[in-house]
Amino acid sequence: MKRRELLKGSWTLGVGAGILITRPGRPSVRIADEIRLGDVTARPESLPPPVQGPIPVAFTLADEVTLIDFCGPWDIFQNARLKGRPEPLFHPYTVAATSSITANGGLRIAPSYTFDSAPQPKVIVVPGQACGEPSEALIDWVRRTSPHTDLTMSVCLGAFVLARAGLLDGKSATTHHNAYTDLSMQYPTIRVKRGLRFVEAGNLATAAGQYSGIDLALRVVERYFGRDVAQEVAYFTEYQGLGWIDMDSNQVYRKHPVASSAYPLCPVCEMEVDPGGAYTSIYRGRRFYFCRPSHQVAFERAPDQYLAML
Repeated sequence: MKRRELLKGSWTLGVGAGILITRPGRPSVRIADEIRLGDVTARPESLPPPVQGPIPVAFTLADEVTLIDFCGPWDIFQNARLKGRPEPLFHPYTVAATSSITANGGLRIAPSYTFDSAPQPKVIVVPGQACGEPSEALIDWVRRTSPHTDLTMSVCLGAFVLARAGLLDGKSATTHHNAYTDLSMQYPTIRVKRGLRFVEAGNLATAAGQYSGIDLALRVVERYFGRDVAQEVAYFTEYQGLGWIDMDSNQVYRKHPVASSAYPLCPVCEMEVDPGGAYTSIYRGRRFYFCRPSHQVAFERAPDQYLAML
């Protein structure tokens, strides 16, 4: 049996029948029969689902895109189901500047659309790139398209794309824990939140590093169709993380790591640096180590500001 057929069958028996779904170590959850498209219980943070047709979700891709940043949320969206709708609730597709990109690790991907041909989405997902600056084509498309979406979300370093597009000015946001300081320094009007799994701000949402994109995707499912539906997606995909319910679950990253002479940290990204091969600068009689030249340059422009954030 194909995975899609298995999924349909499980939804027929679970959601369709309104039966008790038992999970080890957790109370049983009854999937309400009365959940329907268009009449989900309204809450202040809810998003209006369409009366019919799937919700288009555009994933922006570029060379060196981080795989889990988009593959994780993609799998959540493609597996979302609701009673009365045998077809998917979301229609994910990929958008890029070119007809072919290479993700990190060498995976070749043929995007569904270019920025010139992509249909208008209701949700945009902006994953992070392992290296390099986002292209102006990507920045421009996100800037132009985002105002017409229900939600534009970033994952990991994708927050820098939203920042470059001017969408996060004056708003709260988060990103990968190794980029808190860098995001704060480059975009001082953004209120960077440490230790949060994701941050929501109007029609924008930013997830922390990598796998947190799965949590934010589940949260988006919840906002459209309710917690029971999101919980069933998590159950079917065997995702046991609860960060989509508790955004404070990233508290382990709230505190700044402490550097030592034996284990120096880059003051820009707070990553551990090998002192034997690192880039170095001396400031006020103290030697600082950097993981890459660009971080050394950034630090030397405003060393006091970086040190004040540690």
